[in-house]
Amino acid sequence: MAATLTAPAPAAPAAASRARRDRWRGRWAERWPLLPLLAIVALPALPSPAAGTGGGPEIGPADLASAVAVLVCAGRLLYLRRRPLTAVAALVLGLPAAGFAVAAVTAADPVAALPGLVRYLQVFVLVPAAVCLLLKDARDFRIVAGALVVLAAVQGVVGVHQYATGTGASYMGEEVRAVGTFGPSDIMGMATVAAYGLLAAAACALRAPRDAPVWLRPCAAAVAAALAVPLALSFSRGVWIATAAALLVVLALTGRRQALTTLAVLGATGVVLVGGFGIGSDMIAERAASVTQVARAPDRSVSDRYAMWSAAGAMWRERPAAGVGLKGFSAHRDSHASIGLSSGSDTAGAGQAFRRQPLLSPHNMYLLVLSEQGLIGLTAVVGSWAAILTGAVRRLVLARARGHAAVDCGLAAVALMAWQTVDFLYADIGGPTSVLTGVVLGLAAWWALAEPEKAAVAA
Repeated sequence: MAATLTAPAPAAPAAASRARRDRWRGRWAERWPLLPLLAIVALPALPSPAAGTGGGPEIGPADLASAVAVLVCAGRLLYLRRRPLTAVAALVLGLPAAGFAVAAVTAADPVAALPGLVRYLQVFVLVPAAVCLLLKDARDFRIVAGALVVLAAVQGVVGVHQYATGTGASYMGEEVRAVGTFGPSDIMGMATVAAYGLLAAAACALRAPRDAPVWLRPCAAAVAAALAVPLALSFSRGVWIATAAALLVVLALTGRRQALTTLAVLGATGVVLVGGFGIGSDMIAERAASVTQVARAPDRSVSDRYAMWSAAGAMWRERPAAGVGLKGFSAHRDSHASIGLSSGSDTAGAGQAFRRQPLLSPHNMYLLVLSEQGLIGLTAVVGSWAAILTGAVRRLVLARARGHAAVDCGLAAVALMAWQTVDFLYADIGGPTSVLTGVVLGLAAWWALAEPEKAAVAA
């Protein structure tokens, strides 16, 4: 009987599979420095023991992740000699530190101003610089921006569920305000996160990466439209205005035809969501109408905000150069505010009992800086932000003209930076989302201050 010879199984498929695994491991081995940044994005939604209590520093898990990111940057710079900041980037990102230092040194109580100095350096200097140093290319930018979208989607689902089941924060006597996992003590948290995710998804929908799969662009558009629902249910007027302004800016930079088409789609989506399905139509309409009534018949929150703005202006006129010192607004508020200012705002719902939240800031970042740091601090901070926004717009225009593949990164950077600068007219730092402000500034700064070729080349 003749022996039957069995041919060995081809090794090509196994070898190809191993090669793919090796490439995947190598690709992510090079991107491990992004892990602290992804942790910064993911952790703000976790509850912080000190948040909203007003007793002690608000240090949360995201703050610890930001410290890790800064340490990773320091280690890479000291031992690996990896990509130090350019002179221009160092100047733009480090300029606010000068104003912070002057305000801390000239404060009536420098020791009490020290926590404010650390917080300001973290949010406006160290975290943005860490983002700039840890991002290597456009793919890294997209990974961090994608993490913002995922966080916004998760918080949006929780927020919509809160509205639908009546388990949200108290609003007009009903527990329907969408606040996500941030709770009523940080009612702006979910709205801020939803706005970040909406703008990042909209940038991808307007100009997807060249090598992206065909389904990415419509999915990004669907996610952006879906995030408009929890954003609307947050009932945060300042966030609505900032989001609309940021979208108009990026639409103007994408071209007239695409801008008109997108505006038509957005209008139709709004009609369907609010008019067709009736998603919070009455409350949203009333809240939107109140935007035009803030001068004629302001509600209690607007009246208190006007009083705190006036107090901030009075503090600045008293010490115009260096302000009253970091963390000094709350200490000087009562001596400069009118008698019409209430002692605090009422918060309740979303699993939290009724609580009187003290008004410790003017809810305007520019006036907060002006009152606490004077003209020196305001010039340094606003000058840095203006340089980042101007550089981001300039690089985006150049990238579009030259046909670079990372225009989506530029659109996201401009949208996020424009949103932040407008939102600071109605809000300031505070709460667990403060560290996300540093990430957003870092993303915009990376696009604005990197070499044009490095910033625009797709991975």
